[in-house]
Amino acid sequence: MKRHLLLATFLALIASASLNAQDWAKKMFEVSEHDFGTVARGAKAAFAFEIENIYEEDVHIKSVRSSCGCTTPTITKQSLKTWDKSQVVAVYNTRSFLGKKSATLTVVIDQPFYAEVRLMVKGFIRGDVVFEPGVVAFRETDLGDATQQQIRVTYAGRSDWEIEDVRCANQNLEVEFLDTKRSDNRTIYDMLVRLKGSAPVGYLNDSLMIITNDSRQRKIPLPVEGRVLSPLAVSPTSLFLGVLEPGETVTKKIVLRAKRPFRVIGIECEDDCFNFTADDEEKKLHFIPITFVAGNELGKIARFISIATDLGDGVAAECLATATISAGNPD
Repeated sequence: MKRHLLLATFLALIASASLNAQDWAKKMFEVSEHDFGTVARGAKAAFAFEIENIYEEDVHIKSVRSSCGCTTPTITKQSLKTWDKSQVVAVYNTRSFLGKKSATLTVVIDQPFYAEVRLMVKGFIRGDVVFEPGVVAFRETDLGDATQQQIRVTYAGRSDWEIEDVRCANQNLEVEFLDTKRSDNRTIYDMLVRLKGSAPVGYLNDSLMIITNDSRQRKIPLPVEGRVLSPLAVSPTSLFLGVLEPGETVTKKIVLRAKRPFRVIGIECEDDCFNFTADDEEKKLHFIPITFVAGNELGKIARFISIATDLGDGVAAECLATATISAGNPD
């Protein structure tokens, strides 16, 4: 009887420890569920579940699996140190599956403890509306350049089906309908999506909301992605100045590149410990020395250095300079 009691207590402790391990792992995820909503057949549908290591121990994600072929999961980074981030990216398979679909994604963590975290996705894939291609992909575009992509929207069903409007919160996108073809039970729209030259530097991750006269499911999202590149590149974007003692001086260089010759017209930093030297020549490649004099405040510092040029409004570069100020070893 006593042995049975001890065994029951031991099993309860194991179950409790396992539960705590699961809760520990769950706290690293801000979101554990996602609804794709209604999407067209062939449309790109993906969602990234973000994971952040909020603990001192290193975390290792062993694997991730899906309960349904309608969703394919991948991990962007498996080993995470403190405050490192990763993503479990769930891609909805809108080409091979139709109708209401859901999946459970099981994330397996094997360090520092074993744990499993379950993420849920669901949605509805329409079989009567098809996008070709499934995403408006502008890829990489230089700042100031306008570009465009053509999308074909095909509907099979009612003969009076129509697209009434296309909405988007991004004012740098505009849509034009090139042609509409109708047969007995099929409607085809050829749609031109333009990215204006006014689009700012950075990644584009938006969606167009297509509004139809279908009272049951009026809205159909079409994802838009791409990147607007600055004509000015800085290397490195993060400059480590080293481990220094108070009063110690170090000089390092950053490189600026552009497709056409330009001048550096200003360099700024909020910290007076930094000094810069730049010539007034017009050229495609600039080497800029950065001199840093360590102050008396010990610890890590991080300062942004902003560089202005004559390439036009909004064309600037930024570099993050970091250093560690240490008292050194006493004699």
